Amino acid sequence: MAKLSLGSHPFLLGFDQLERLMERAAKADNDGYPPFNIEQTSEDGFRITLAVAGFAESDLSVVTEDRQLAIRGRRNDSDAGRVFLHRGIATRQFQRVFVLAEGVEVGRAGLENGLLHVDLSRSTPEKIVRQIRINGGRGDDGAVGGSGDKP
Repeated sequence: MAKLSLGSHPFLLGFDQLERLMERAAKADNDGYPPFNIEQTSEDGFRITLAVAGFAESDLSVVTEDRQLAIRGRRNDSDAGRVFLHRGIATRQFQRVFVLAEGVEVGRAGLENGLLHVDLSRSTPEKIVRQIRINGGRGDDGAVGGSGDKP
């Protein structure tokens, strides 16, 4: 059985980009660290909350690029010279990537009590109705059949 590609189906014109987004999301790091929640805060609002205990604001970065939200954490090694008898608090560097749907914008990010909150909102696209003129076999340049000859 052949794999059905979103770009190959006649009713899904232009959805090949969605397929690439799904592949990118599948490749995202899924190691479980740091743990996070995603909650709906309003009809068009969302909040991603990551548990980042031990990270200072300067250790964290929130970046959007190419419809992806990347949250990174890198701590300065302030544990040099310390001897741990037990180390159960993970403070390793991390990167969490979230693929954003079209129209989703990142609002603000804030650090509070070891939790990093990133607010997102979805804008409602403007509905545009456009009448397309039928040219009776002529293209945009007025050519018949693409030959460039004008009747």
